[in-house]
Amino acid sequence: MKQTDKSSLSIQQILQAGLRCFSQAGYKGTSMKDIAQEASVSIGRVYHHFQAKIDIFTALLEQYWSFLGDPNTELNQLIQRAQFPDDIAALARAIRQVVEENRDHIMLIYVDVIEFHGEHINRIYRNMAENFRNAYANRIEELEQQKRLRPEADPLFAVMFTYRFFFHYFLVETSFGVQDHFGFGTDQVIEKAEDLILHGLLNRGTK
Repeated sequence: MKQTDKSSLSIQQILQAGLRCFSQAGYKGTSMKDIAQEASVSIGRVYHHFQAKIDIFTALLEQYWSFLGDPNTELNQLIQRAQFPDDIAALARAIRQVVEENRDHIMLIYVDVIEFHGEHINRIYRNMAENFRNAYANRIEELEQQKRLRPEADPLFAVMFTYRFFFHYFLVETSFGVQDHFGFGTDQVIEKAEDLILHGLLNRGTK
């Protein structure tokens, strides 16, 4: 194996070990020694690749940001096609896949909030509305031209609400280990959420 390949493998070992340690014990509860032991490498090897513990933590967050920005994921493919609200069920299942595949990385968000007051993750939410607006501007215009929207409806808010609702719903299932916490299965939750988003709650003319 080439030295560069060995180095890359060593870095990945350390990052995976750091991910397990941080997601289970938090940032302050994890030491460089803990990471070295979890990775089955010397502590010197850890310091060879990362000058400080914070560098491992931020590298892991960057992994997650990179995944979220990957244009080839099913979720981002759906965003690129921008067919909301006709694809709500597909979006829900794609979000579920993201949450399930990134469980430990998502736990780092909580670590960042608790131990760093959201210092590293605020950039994701700071530009959220603008990013959704850019992604769905043409679709919203299309829906308006087709007169499919109620005059008082806010389609951009509906898109963001849908994403955030399903993200947190599946987060409770995956990270908190609580299945069917709405009292029925996932398929029913998706159907009911879709119906509520599309048709609202009250009969027209009622308050």
